[in-house]
Amino acid sequence: MQSCEISGDSTDDPLSSGLRRKRQPRIVVIGAGLAGLSAAKALLESGFTDVTILEATDRIGGRVQSVKLEHATFELGATWIHGSHGNPVYHLAEDNGLLEETTDGERSVGRISLYSKNGVAYHLTNNGQRIPKDVVEEFSDLYNEVYNLTQEFFQRGKPVNAESQNSVGVFTRDVVRKRVKADPDDTEAVKRLKLAMIQQYLKVESCESSSHSMDEVSLSEFGEWTEIPGAHHIIPCGFIKIVEILARSIPESVIQLRKPVKCIHWNQSISKEIERVADHNSDLPEEDKGSDVFVECEDCEFIPADHVIVTVSLGVLKKRHESLFHPRLPEEKVMAIEKLGISTTDKIFLEFEEPFWSSECNSIQFVWEDEAESESLTYPEELWYKKICSFDVLYPPERYGYVLSGWICGEEALIMEKCDDETVAETCTEMLRKFTGNPNIPKPRRILRSSWGSNPNFRGSYSYTQVGSSGADVEKLAKPLPYAESSKTTPMQVMFSGEATHRKYYSTTHGAVLSGQREAAHLIEMYQHLLQ
Repeated sequence: MQSCEISGDSTDDPLSSGLRRKRQPRIVVIGAGLAGLSAAKALLESGFTDVTILEATDRIGGRVQSVKLEHATFELGATWIHGSHGNPVYHLAEDNGLLEETTDGERSVGRISLYSKNGVAYHLTNNGQRIPKDVVEEFSDLYNEVYNLTQEFFQRGKPVNAESQNSVGVFTRDVVRKRVKADPDDTEAVKRLKLAMIQQYLKVESCESSSHSMDEVSLSEFGEWTEIPGAHHIIPCGFIKIVEILARSIPESVIQLRKPVKCIHWNQSISKEIERVADHNSDLPEEDKGSDVFVECEDCEFIPADHVIVTVSLGVLKKRHESLFHPRLPEEKVMAIEKLGISTTDKIFLEFEEPFWSSECNSIQFVWEDEAESESLTYPEELWYKKICSFDVLYPPERYGYVLSGWICGEEALIMEKCDDETVAETCTEMLRKFTGNPNIPKPRRILRSSWGSNPNFRGSYSYTQVGSSGADVEKLAKPLPYAESSKTTPMQVMFSGEATHRKYYSTTHGAVLSGQREAAHLIEMYQHLLQ
């Protein structure tokens, strides 16, 4: 790419150039998701007047995407408010009456998110048999006991042995298998069912973590992710309402849609092509030509700024960090971006004319008996469907109709995204026929699905601590540029927010909101003398 360089004289005053003349700082927020909107809202409410949000797509919300179909709203992205006590997203929903139609069944206190706590999960095998409820309950108790052990390595500082390879998946599979095989009360047939269930539970866990496999999730760091106390809630009218509430106090002129960013030129890196930039911006004031930061947009506009808050996903940073920043990011930040993990979790909604499942069934869990001794959860491209872990029953039917929500993650989700709707609908129908033993299940009347992995503006669903990474890498990702200890120019020229930058609440909507508020608070503190 062709870069431009515009210079400004360095100064020992950290609030350089025009800021010393008491003008309002120019702040550009990149991304109109929860983090970007939260940052902009806090800045505007604190008295900042020169705030601009640049959004690459034609909508606000980022990884919140609610789709209205007839009488119901379906969430292609964020679905749950995870926890209530002190959760800013919960309080926004509660204070604005968004939870008034949430049924008791849509308030879950369980760890694994389902659309309803009512009813029973049906664990079905690829031979068309339902695993007895008592076997499922016994296995679930064992799995959850081992899951709790995975939390202790971080929370209690337990050392990780070499056998586990510091992997949640390797550790869980090994411990659960040993306990299942050592149980003197189970028959060999029951043991084989439980061994096959390990892989199914790990697929669910992978969808929860948005990892390709739990083998890739760090065992030593897994317990740092913090769950907010209280129930999890669904917003019946759509999670997008949270986005709309955040945007309500932001003037329309602040948000520029369809405005993708090409490069962020920071630390006064533009020095030799001031004339070229002036040509693109004929009305560029003289004082702007010495700005610390210029945001170069894909439409060739250059926007001067004192501070830029970058809220793009970790997936976008992984793909574009080399070209997105000039000069390039410090090696420490690049390493953090490369070490931390992000993968894809997709949903597949299938709407049927009538339910083929019983009224007590709240989900269909796919257990492949031939995976009892499997080590890997990676499949050949033509077998991508084996990564679908389950279909949840959307509840209540009076709101959604007869709809199942399937879950798939990792590389297989990317393969699914490449398929057309007809192929995915047909493949899922065949799976449902196979596992229920009912060959007469009709094809769905409608299909709706997400595609977070192949979308160039997201390149994944949300982040996790990959083997080899730690919470310290999250802190490095969030650290503003230039590093204060090595610069005499304006501090915090380039700031970072988004769910991947929150050490305890990564992967969550409240983590995104809090990260945006965090970066805004830094600027509010810096400029409190101007805002009074």
